[in-house]
Amino acid sequence: MNKNVKNKKSMRVLDKIMVTLVVMLGIFVPVSIVFSQATLSKSNIEVEKLKSKVKKQENANQSLSMQVDELASLSNIQDIAKEFGLSYNNDNIIVINN
Repeated sequence: MNKNVKNKKSMRVLDKIMVTLVVMLGIFVPVSIVFSQATLSKSNIEVEKLKSKVKKQENANQSLSMQVDELASLSNIQDIAKEFGLSYNNDNIIVINN
């Protein structure tokens, strides 16, 4: 009979441990899910901000590229040369053939 009482007592201790583990898991799992979702959401916001910055920089680069093309055009160079008193003289061009 003493053995039977010991078995019941050890079963109660095991039951308490199991219930405690289940309760802890019941609390930990939802908290960890919420935390991971919040972290993911924060990362997505940062990615969208960076995408916006990249898009603005691409637009600025494209605008600057268009300005460079405009300033490097032959007609613009000729206008500036005339403004400074320079002229295009075909006789000054030397062609070197190999």
